[in-house]
Amino acid sequence: MLEKAFHGSKLYWGWVVALLAMIGIGVAAYANQFQNGLVVTGMSRDVNWGLYIAQFTFFVGVAASGVMVAIPLYLHNFKEFGKVVIFGEFLAVASVLVALLFIVIDMGYPTRVFNVILHPTPTAIVFWDVVALSSYLIVNILIGWAAVGAERKGVAPAKWVHVLSFVAIPLAISIHTVTAFLFCGMPGRDYWHTAILAARFLASAFAAGPALLIIICLIMRRLSVFKVGDRAIDALAKIVCYAIITNVFFFLLEVYTSFYSNIPAGTYPLQYLFFGLDGHAALVPFMWEAAAVLAFLGIGLLLVPKLRRNHKALVVALVSVFIACWIDKGLGLVLGGFVPNSFGHVVEYVPTATELLVILGVYAIGLLVLTVLYKVATGVRKELAQDR
Repeated sequence: MLEKAFHGSKLYWGWVVALLAMIGIGVAAYANQFQNGLVVTGMSRDVNWGLYIAQFTFFVGVAASGVMVAIPLYLHNFKEFGKVVIFGEFLAVASVLVALLFIVIDMGYPTRVFNVILHPTPTAIVFWDVVALSSYLIVNILIGWAAVGAERKGVAPAKWVHVLSFVAIPLAISIHTVTAFLFCGMPGRDYWHTAILAARFLASAFAAGPALLIIICLIMRRLSVFKVGDRAIDALAKIVCYAIITNVFFFLLEVYTSFYSNIPAGTYPLQYLFFGLDGHAALVPFMWEAAAVLAFLGIGLLLVPKLRRNHKALVVALVSVFIACWIDKGLGLVLGGFVPNSFGHVVEYVPTATELLVILGVYAIGLLVLTVLYKVATGVRKELAQDR
């Protein structure tokens, strides 16, 4: 089936060449980082997790797209998701791959990853995070590839595929929970010391992942023979709506707890993010003008059935939710946790060009993998349509 990825239109090959060029730029930037060390990044002793870990955290959430389609389909027999499940599984594969790559590049030397494998430490949360992510990646590859193969042969997927689909559900929950535990277990970071951090991770994941999946489905409806029904899209949009409302509610609970208790360690990160602290306010425009406004815009558009079923308004809502989650779970959560530092000072983090180019390269790798997988899936569907 992989041969279908080597046949396509000029638009397809132009897209592939553009991604390869971006990958080349990212590799060159990473070579600079590999040679000179993480000193070429904007990270420091005070802020040792930057955009790399922010992207890792966010894309672990995007990987939830697969399970949010699998649960209604396999547990509740919602057959409208039958055509969407392939897109969800393959999006999960690309997202987990991107998340793992961000871990590798954040370690400085990629060989350090082997320390987790060759010298496993069950008491370390990072060990379980790697195990959960790797397992989820493998399971989604097997499910997606087997499902496409079965469709090509015109038969139902094997029973083991359904078994793995059920296994993927707790794995999807675990990758978000364990990732949240990575933050909760960091001493001296009061912003992350909350019992509902894992719940916030899951809520934002169930909003961002399906939001991106719907956008992809709408694009594929225009560019391929894959025609996802309006009922499936509307059902996914409802999931996004409920999830983003839950995520905003959880965040407001954190705001209330921090400011009502009036414990400085709990209020300082929120003050920095939304109002600025000690003259430092780099993230204030992102948190107010982008995250907050876009989140409520997305909720407003998704709550009204007439607007939700209008695909132009729906795309605006989904893009708003996706960006809001990216800012909240990426920039706000990660960078806000380092304010103030151990000495009570604010040290702001500004990413360098090297970091941004490396991130561009990793994004391109994820998009290339996603493009190839979707090309195979749509190629099989086109072949079946021609046979009929």
